[in-house]
Amino acid sequence: MLQNPVITIARQYGSGGREIGEKVASLLGIPFYGKELIELAAEKSGYHPDVLGKVDERAAGSLLYSLATGVGGFSGGYDIPINDKLFIVQSDIIRELAAKEQCVIIGRCGDYALREFDNKISIFIYADLESRVERISARHGVSASVAENMIVKEDKRRAGYYNFYTGQKWGAIDRYTASFNSGVLGVDKVAEIIADMVRYISK
Repeated sequence: MLQNPVITIARQYGSGGREIGEKVASLLGIPFYGKELIELAAEKSGYHPDVLGKVDERAAGSLLYSLATGVGGFSGGYDIPINDKLFIVQSDIIRELAAKEQCVIIGRCGDYALREFDNKISIFIYADLESRVERISARHGVSASVAENMIVKEDKRRAGYYNFYTGQKWGAIDRYTASFNSGVLGVDKVAEIIADMVRYISK
């Protein structure tokens, strides 16, 4: 049994992962953190939210972040890229949130940030390419070919970000408590299953 489980959700682009996360939070009556983490990071770091938003979930392509990881905040005297600073402060915030409340966290290597937390439930959302193309085409009003190109680029970026900062493989089945195909089950049903799973595990 888990006490006050925290749900982290990683997702393929166009799989509806964010929507699923929001629905899970609503079903469980708990907070949801996605872009909200940028605002919290801005308050903690002093950077403007717009500046942080431009580098959110984007790897810096530098190994300097490792020098500061574990040092705490931005201390240590290292002039590290803002991408790395954002990763560090968001990871700190995710751990702080998980220590005080039950919540849903989308992206930002949440499962890795909480790797030492026993109350973590990590989820990966994926879907077939056709379903994702349809979702992205409708959302952005673009053709199927443009949507597919967007999906390929965004998935590559998300994988690169996760792999770079964690040293693990994004989407690897052994990294997550459970994985769900939203293209088969649908967004609402996946959210219901996750909420039921959380309730069951936390009995």
